[in-house]
Parts: sequence; C-alpha cells; structure tokens
Amino acid sequence: MDEKWTNNVVELTGTLGGRPIFSHVSREESYYVFPLEVRRLSGVADTLNIMARQKLLGQMELESLPKITVRGELRSFNNKTGNGNRLVITVFARSIMLCDGPDANHATLRGVICKPPNLRQTPMGREICDLMLAINRRYGRSDYLPCITWGKNAIEAGKWSVGTAVEFTGRAQSRTYIKQEDGHVTEKTAFEVSVVAQALA
Repeated sequence: MDEKWTNNVVELTGTLGGRPIFSHVSREESYYVFPLEVRRLSGVADTLNIMARQKLLGQMELESLPKITVRGELRSFNNKTGNGNRLVITVFARSIMLCDGPDANHATLRGVICKPPNLRQTPMGREICDLMLAINRRYGRSDYLPCITWGKNAIEAGKWSVGTAVEFTGRAQSRTYIKQEDGHVTEKTAFEVSVVAQALA
C-alpha cells in the first residue's frame, strides 16, 4: 500500500444519492462526482461527494447497486470561482464495491496542524475546537481538512500550536448552516471530520 495513502484513509458505506456527473479531465483521465448518503446511528444522514475515475465507474453499473462501500481519501480544492464554498471537500475513490451491510463512516488521518486551533463553547456550554489539518500527498500537493473535536479532546487540542503532528480517527460529515451575505440569508453546507480519538503523531 502507498505509504502516503495510509496518512489519509476513508471508508464509507451508504446509498447513492444521485447520478454521477462529469467533473473534469486530468492527465487524460475523466473524473465524475456523485453524492453518497451515509446514515449515522442517530438516523441523521451525511451527504458526501465522491470523486471517481471514469475507469473505476465503468467497472460496474453504479446506479443499479442498492448500497456501496467506497474506500479512498479526503481531498480538498480551493474554489476560486466565487460560486459555492471556498474550500471544496470530496472523497477521492480508490475502490467501489457492492455492500449489503449497515451504513459506516470511518476516517483515519495523520498530518500537521496548519492554523491556530479555535477553542470555543457551544450555546449548551460544551467545549469544541476547530482545527485545520494539512496532509501531504504526491506531486508536492497537500490537502487541508477542517476537523472538529469535543470535550476533553477539544481542551487538549486548544493547546496545540501550528506544526503539531497529530493522528485523528473519526467520521467525515456534512453540516448545514445559515449565512448572511449582503442582506441575504442563504443555507450552506460545510464538510469536516468529527474527531472521535486523537493522539500526537
């Protein structure tokens, strides 16, 4: 297995939320994006965008599958068009398989803190810490992934500095929020990793 890939591993099991749509061409390969709906134990569904090579999608009739498992890595892209979120997060699929098991959402990330942690409290008084994790990958590029951690973990993470090497396990999630821009209220979706366990790497 690619050593760099072990720094960024995501495995999702869920149901297809829409048809694959053409995204772009890179290195003479076509890429498509489709939504995958993954339910939590609470019943709430996270809708995560999957990026896959046409060659991978061509190996199966994706739309006919009742449930699939996607294994890959989280990727970030800086959207400079001004439309949609500035930081675009997708799951780059390395494999797609038929699955009849329960929904699942597991992420393991190893990287460094690249922005000062933001420790705060929710309206209910619970500690939460917002983190930005940088993970190197091939060709000298890096992925920048928003992460959140809670409670005692949040208090610990709030003491970290930029450059701290860490390892996270948790889940990739989508979260809707309301934003006011130029007097207009719009609903947006943020993608992040909810950290369950953390350690210094």
